[in-house]
Amino acid sequence: MQERHELQKSLNMKDILALAFGTMIGWGWIMLAGSWVGNGGSLGAMIAFGFGGLMAIFVGLTYAELTPMLPLSGGELVFSYRAMGYNASWFTGWMITLAYLGVAAWEGPALSNAINFLFAGLLPQGATLWTFAGSDVTTTFLIIAAVGAVVMTIVNYRGAKASAIFQTVATVAMAIGGISFAVCGTATGSLEHFIPLFTDGKGFVAVMLAVPAMFVGFDVIPQAAEEMNIPLGKIGRVMIISICMAAFWYCLMIFAVAISTPGDVLNGFNNDPAAVPVANCFAWCMNNPIFGKLMIIAAMCGILTSWNGFVVGASRVIFAMARAKMMPEIFAKVHPKYGSPTAAVLLVGIITVISPCAGRSALVWFVDAAAFGTVVAYFMVSLSFFILRRKEPDLARPFRTPAGPVIGALAMLVALFFFWLYLPGLGSPSPLTGPEWLFVGGWVVLGIIFFIANKAGKNGKTRREETEYLMFGHDYLRSFAKDYIAQHHEIEEEHNF
Repeated sequence: MQERHELQKSLNMKDILALAFGTMIGWGWIMLAGSWVGNGGSLGAMIAFGFGGLMAIFVGLTYAELTPMLPLSGGELVFSYRAMGYNASWFTGWMITLAYLGVAAWEGPALSNAINFLFAGLLPQGATLWTFAGSDVTTTFLIIAAVGAVVMTIVNYRGAKASAIFQTVATVAMAIGGISFAVCGTATGSLEHFIPLFTDGKGFVAVMLAVPAMFVGFDVIPQAAEEMNIPLGKIGRVMIISICMAAFWYCLMIFAVAISTPGDVLNGFNNDPAAVPVANCFAWCMNNPIFGKLMIIAAMCGILTSWNGFVVGASRVIFAMARAKMMPEIFAKVHPKYGSPTAAVLLVGIITVISPCAGRSALVWFVDAAAFGTVVAYFMVSLSFFILRRKEPDLARPFRTPAGPVIGALAMLVALFFFWLYLPGLGSPSPLTGPEWLFVGGWVVLGIIFFIANKAGKNGKTRREETEYLMFGHDYLRSFAKDYIAQHHEIEEEHNF
């Protein structure tokens, strides 16, 4: 029987909160908060994000119960295996891996863009190496993205605690920048700038379309559950608190943008492709461009927190799949000193180093495909929650979601609503494009190939009881596997003796 590798427990409450909140916030708000106000009106945009936070909480409550119930690396992979078996688990794990890798692949180009904004034409772009999907790939673009990817890989290679320290510092720096803007914008602004409170239904829908992607990230908590050194009952609370914090953050930034800047000035920022609206608003209200630069630095920390969180998520899913013999065993190796899944981290690092070669435009396909993968995973987790409430009602639940069946049904409806946003031909206001569907389809086909190859190889001969042990360990084994595992260990001990 394969040795079951386990990760070190090194994360405290502060680490987990920073991981979830920092992963959710990222860079998008500094680029998009101005357009949210312009499209939906000041109060309309805040209501849209409040409503989006409520929808995220429905899904989050299913995660909040399942994670401390099965606090194991892999999260969605583990939940769906327990509820629906091997095939559903493999599919869920593969789709959430797409979600994490797609966003992680985008962070290098986002960092490159932010640095270019920061230095405003002073940074030489170097030679144009090639053009793909309408965007030039330059040496400077690739170097910045690659250096960022290497740094993120090194941080995560050195273990969960090193990653958590990095995450906390970057999250605090981002929060200081955002709160400073909110305070200064309110002090120098005017309630007259807050008009209009609402626009029209079309504008409100435009804001709502941005909401699902802005809350992606709390689902990284289950990936790190095995490395948490806190009472299990607190994990669920931290998850819900992190979603509420993200909703509050987005509403605060919308409020600060709306009150600090007159509508005509804000529209000018929104229509300028060279602008970074929130940073421009901070510079305008303080009448000094240095404040815009400081805002960009703070937001760059958001890129790093999001990047770090998705590297954690992707590497832990790959590790958990390999540990359960769903992928090559090498990805289940754990560093003897740092306690990190080294091969899995290096694989994610290599992908994030290479992906910027596709250029800025093509990488948008990665992000949109990642959003689709996330929605699929949300549905599978909500369905697993619903099934396990009926299938294993007596399983210990350190955090028990109130009105479980109702919440489970609402979470599935939320996931289906998000799913509808991306489907063409069904009246969706924002369907995925052809290249994005090719990317999703290619990922699914690649997964089918890997699934068949894994089943046909040595891993395919693994007994169900052994997979159960490798997936859950001794503490969460189901009864049908306990006797087999106990007997196997007795034979192994006799042989060693």
